[in-house]
Amino acid sequence: MDRGKDVLLFNIIAFITVGIVAGAAIVPFIMLLVGSFQSESSILRYGYSLIPRTFDLGAYTFIFNQPGKIVRSYGITIFITVVGTVLSLFFSSMAAYVLARKDVKYRNPMAFYLFFTTLFSAGLVPYFMLIANYLMLRNTITILLLSGMFNVLYILILRTYIANSIPDSISESAKIDGADDFSIFIKIILPLLSPALASIGLFVALGYWNDWYTATLFITEEKLFPLQYTLYKILSSTTFAKQLLEGNGAVSTIELPQHTVKLALTVVATGPIVLVYPFVQRYFVAGLTLGSVKG
Repeated sequence: MDRGKDVLLFNIIAFITVGIVAGAAIVPFIMLLVGSFQSESSILRYGYSLIPRTFDLGAYTFIFNQPGKIVRSYGITIFITVVGTVLSLFFSSMAAYVLARKDVKYRNPMAFYLFFTTLFSAGLVPYFMLIANYLMLRNTITILLLSGMFNVLYILILRTYIANSIPDSISESAKIDGADDFSIFIKIILPLLSPALASIGLFVALGYWNDWYTATLFITEEKLFPLQYTLYKILSSTTFAKQLLEGNGAVSTIELPQHTVKLALTVVATGPIVLVYPFVQRYFVAGLTLGSVKG
């Protein structure tokens, strides 16, 4: 078999495999989307399916009963996602650059200190006391930003990338030309870090977008609730009301969209990311391929 046929056969197998994987990933989401637009009784009677049997907006009407609350939560989440991701990438890459510099005297002990924190933790109670009683960050946007800003694993990945991909001679040449360390980092190192920053930035942004645990611990003012925590509160109130009605024997006369609310909440939470990702993907792919060598 010649090379042309080998490439063709490989492409056919690759496309079929990717198609199967893509189908396995998208079918559950389509089922979820279809289910969110069905009535509660239809879900309970027929289960989940790709073909809708009814059309009902009860779940979305229940969720957006107070639209101002959802819009405000969207604003909080978008703000902490954008600002938090930018700050996280900036400070993480700065720390990684310091750890990768061979002329920094205690870079290996500092790297070990950071790595040590991933193995051992003081626990939840000291963490809560530090944030609430000493730093006084309860009910502030700051704690929502700080909670996901630093990830030791990402810092170590960036350090390894800098050490293996960016020659020391670049920094030395810039120093000879009169540039200081901060200028070297901003004007030279950061642009060369684009592939790693594009990859890590996506995971950091998803972490901020999906974070609800921090709000559970430190946020009690409703005006500061992020989207995920707001949706969690809605689901909790629905479940509690359902149990209360069942306990009082009112379930036969009042129908709460409990199952469809779960589906609709997932659509509301993931919808913006799904819509934005196609526009961001080209920058993500460009970042991954930046600096590659053509063969």
